[in-house]
Amino acid sequence: MTDVTPPKPLSTKDRLIRAAANLFRNRGYHGVGLNELLVEAKAPKGSLYHHFPNGKADLALASATWASDQMLRLIASSFDPADTFAAGATTLCHKLAKLFDSAGKWSGCPVSATLFEGPENEDFHTHAAHLFQGWITEVEQHALRLGQSPEQAHRSAENLYLLMQGGWQLARVQRDSDILRRLPDQMCHFESA
Repeated sequence: MTDVTPPKPLSTKDRLIRAAANLFRNRGYHGVGLNELLVEAKAPKGSLYHHFPNGKADLALASATWASDQMLRLIASSFDPADTFAAGATTLCHKLAKLFDSAGKWSGCPVSATLFEGPENEDFHTHAAHLFQGWITEVEQHALRLGQSPEQAHRSAENLYLLMQGGWQLARVQRDSDILRRLPDQMCHFESA
């Protein structure tokens, strides 16, 4: 008989972060109230300020970081087994398309929806820039590993980031995940130009 240990339940803090990431992604920072966050996270009333002393703003930064970490894992799992940059980019775009389909075809980028639709707050903008640069740097490191020159790797990473962000928005508008699956073809056009 195999001993199957049930997964450890998430802490209140983790439940708050994941609930916020989901709600902000779907409705933006201003579209979500504190009570709604607590209900979604199944968290007691005082827990928000216990874990996030500045309330919703701190929770927004934490949820954007959590979402960004998920994206970094997705990038790594797409590029680690790849033999070429194009293969890694294709896998990443196909995984994004699956994520788009499972998210219901209306969800925005959890970092943008949280930090750009939040209050005019320099901390939010600085944090978003840091997170997005992390995505670019992760892709750039894979491009270098796969034989691209430093200049080419940086350009490829930035182009892929721009395509992903724009592709996600167009896929939302058209409710069509195939747009994301076609992004690698668009990258080839940039590379040959």
